[in-house]
Amino acid sequence: MRPSRYDETGRLRPGSSDRRQVSRLNPPNRLWGSNGVSFGPDGRLYVAQFLAGQISAVEPASGDVEVVVPLDGPVEAPDDLAFGADGSMYIADLTPGRVWRRSPEGAYSLVTDAVTVPNGITCVGDRLFVNEMRTNGRLLELFPDGGEPVVLTDGLALGNAMQLGPDGLLYYPHMIGNQVWRISPDGGVPELVAEEVDDPVAVRFDLGGVLVVLSRGPAGIVTRIDLATGARTVTASGLAGLDNAAFDAENRMFVSSYAGGGITEMHTDGRTRALVPRGFNGPFGVTAGHGGTVYAADHFRLARLGDRDGARESDGARESDALTVDLLHFARGLAADGAVLHVTTGLGEVRTWDPAGKTSRVRAAGLDDPTGITVTPDGCLVVAETGAGRVLRIDAADTVTVLADGLGHPVDVALDAEQRCYVSDDRLGAVLRLGEDGETVTVADGLGAPQGLVVVGDELFTVETAHRRLSSVSLTTGAVTTEADGLPVGLPPGITRTEPAPVPGIPHRPRHFAGLALAPDGALLLSANGEGTVLRLSPHERTS
Repeated sequence: MRPSRYDETGRLRPGSSDRRQVSRLNPPNRLWGSNGVSFGPDGRLYVAQFLAGQISAVEPASGDVEVVVPLDGPVEAPDDLAFGADGSMYIADLTPGRVWRRSPEGAYSLVTDAVTVPNGITCVGDRLFVNEMRTNGRLLELFPDGGEPVVLTDGLALGNAMQLGPDGLLYYPHMIGNQVWRISPDGGVPELVAEEVDDPVAVRFDLGGVLVVLSRGPAGIVTRIDLATGARTVTASGLAGLDNAAFDAENRMFVSSYAGGGITEMHTDGRTRALVPRGFNGPFGVTAGHGGTVYAADHFRLARLGDRDGARESDGARESDALTVDLLHFARGLAADGAVLHVTTGLGEVRTWDPAGKTSRVRAAGLDDPTGITVTPDGCLVVAETGAGRVLRIDAADTVTVLADGLGHPVDVALDAEQRCYVSDDRLGAVLRLGEDGETVTVADGLGAPQGLVVVGDELFTVETAHRRLSSVSLTTGAVTTEADGLPVGLPPGITRTEPAPVPGIPHRPRHFAGLALAPDGALLLSANGEGTVLRLSPHERTS
């Protein structure tokens, strides 16, 4: 069984090193995100994985996972899927705006590229329907064998997972309107079914004809509605970021989560059982917070790692070692500052988050892809504004000052004991030191896409993502030493993929960022975003 998307041999290792002991703080991710789900003709549960760009099939009895639509195929960003009467799989390819047909023999054909942000998709016999996840979105019928799409209705306030009801009507959510609507597959006037439904992301029917609506919010709310009487039951499952659901022949409900991935069986009373454990979408930024607790920025959320000392054996790490702290969309860089965390986001923000009070404060907004972040002794923030080629300083009054500009692609920042700032540039292949006048001095070059940075005494550590290794640079001599190699960072070996520039208002996959941090005991913490773990790299004890 494949343990993660990074290694197909079943012999996944967290890297090798003669200088450091390498261990995992959490297990590798077996299912890289989970969005649309549907049972296929073979009885397996098929899972669209938007962040991975692939589709996997899960065996319900064992939880075994097999990739059936690989991430290097024609489908770029699958968000939902459905099966036609002939066994064909239809795929909503969200970001590029395409809908695909995959035949039972595995051949791909493009149904249409004339849909904007296609998301919810369903089959009614031989007929195919899709809706758009945007304001004033449309619900359309598509024709796989040719023909222009037919618009049944528009005005959707972000459409998503939909299904044919027992009354022969199509039911679909308005995600930002907290409503459920229905319409005939032949068109007509849509009808409002339910209002004040918590953050509805998916509409499903169980085998008894009960309408089941999933919430995408932090409480994992599921609302069940009896269509005959209108009676509702509301259950909080605690599964943050629910995305979709499917019922098997025994009326068991299996749910997915865009925030944490995995597949979970959910009972009507809210009890859950993990079929495929949840895991990280990255992770990206990593830091050791108050009391040594390890936190990770994971695109849709902030998470904390329960085992502060790290897993003693990689196979002994538990799902419970990764605990969701908060749904914080597009979290990237991360730095601890006492009891609070400072976060950069893909929304161009810098935020300060209080884990205890569950409160957030925006420190800067409108930035161009901020990534790495660190804290000065006087409480100011230093941020790599990657897209703008700048390094910024944000003081306690949230005043933003440019420390350096005209840089290529600055990714991470770190400070030494004298508070000199170092910057990694993964396109230049170098680590730079900033002078007081904003000029740069090259500390090391010829590196392979360096990203995460940490300075400890006279040594600078960086993650060379192109070479999948951790390197140290002597700040005295400039000598570069390999600390660990074979690290699972970035895309799997042999896979190359260029992500398109984000389009405002349209979900996008994160740019990979292998974060690096220092633990209180001197170990290094690394975001192994190729397998979905945080690695702990501890220096070997020296013997006299």
